[in-house]
Amino acid sequence: MVETRQHKMIAINGMNDHLHMLVGFRTTQSIGDFMQDVKADSSQWINDNRFCGGRFEWQAGCGVFSYSRSQVPNVIHYIQTQKEHHRKVTFRQEYLSFLEKFEVEYDERYIFQSPA
Repeated sequence: MVETRQHKMIAINGMNDHLHMLVGFRTTQSIGDFMQDVKADSSQWINDNRFCGGRFEWQAGCGVFSYSRSQVPNVIHYIQTQKEHHRKVTFRQEYLSFLEKFEVEYDERYIFQSPA
């Protein structure tokens, strides 16, 4: 686990079109500021190391969901098994199911678009 004064990275894993992170936050933290830092720092690292054929950029926005401490082992397992999980369901299908499960109202125009 990576731990700083502001957050604790508990689990991270992703696919070619998205990333899942389980992060412990303090109540005084801003998720928006955290995500801005994650996106800026990771974009710079990816571009500095030329991991992509062109310039890497994150899409605008992100999805954030909270879980109780009792759910942490399940969430970690879910994050660790992304490859198997996405053989059955696309990221878009998964994200829409999260929005429905958590009863989040959304506008279809602002939902994740598959990379070109």
